[in-house]
Amino acid sequence: MTNAVLGGAGLAAFLALCEAVPRLGIVSADFFPPTSRIADAIVAELGDEAFWTALGDTLTGWALGLAIAVTAGILAGVVVSVVPYLRQATASTIEFLRPIPSVALIPLAVLLFGTELRSVLLLVVYASFWQILIQTLYGVQDVDPVAEETARSYGLGTWARVRHVLWPTALPYVMTGVRLAASVALILAVTAELVIGAPGLGSRIAVAQTSGAVPEMYALVVVTGLLGLLINVGARTVERRALAWHQSVRGEVAV
Repeated sequence: MTNAVLGGAGLAAFLALCEAVPRLGIVSADFFPPTSRIADAIVAELGDEAFWTALGDTLTGWALGLAIAVTAGILAGVVVSVVPYLRQATASTIEFLRPIPSVALIPLAVLLFGTELRSVLLLVVYASFWQILIQTLYGVQDVDPVAEETARSYGLGTWARVRHVLWPTALPYVMTGVRLAASVALILAVTAELVIGAPGLGSRIAVAQTSGAVPEMYALVVVTGLLGLLINVGARTVERRALAWHQSVRGEVAV
């Protein structure tokens, strides 16, 4: 309760500061509108059907891209870790591709798919995939060798060892990767819409900026921030439920 009160007080102070700065003339209200004007613009956006369509487009690109990245990242991570010598054979390739910024692929996405949803998916999947893959690799490497040998000695097959030994150990790492990838996927989805012009909130932000609708632009930025907050809270909730048996979550609940 104390943390919630302090957090609310900090947010209220920040909003009051954003209201006062332009009204005191420290910053021109033409470029940084007061909080009240931004709030009015948010209410107006909520009443616009085109806003909800753009929000749906953004969430579609985010959800599809994240689902593809999670599936591909987990499968690739498990296969690379389980197949002998494959981890060593792919290490240099992974380390070469992983640092490439996703935004550097924007020209390629435009050339291949134009402003379609597939351009957004290309960037979202590429950025999110590495979060899942690396965490899965770390999780599999953390498997206790004694537990692995014990499972072999009891005659468990490959699938049974993956299910009962490898997966419970790797799951906390995988859930961390999913939580990170969820935020990264939203960032890339909005970035792709903003730069490429694909339908979504990013495209509406670009249109508002070029047309001089400054309060509306800030309102859309605030909406994307709130969307990111909701996604992060949702990812943490899913993580806690999926790891309810794990010591880290049980200890957190106990505290």
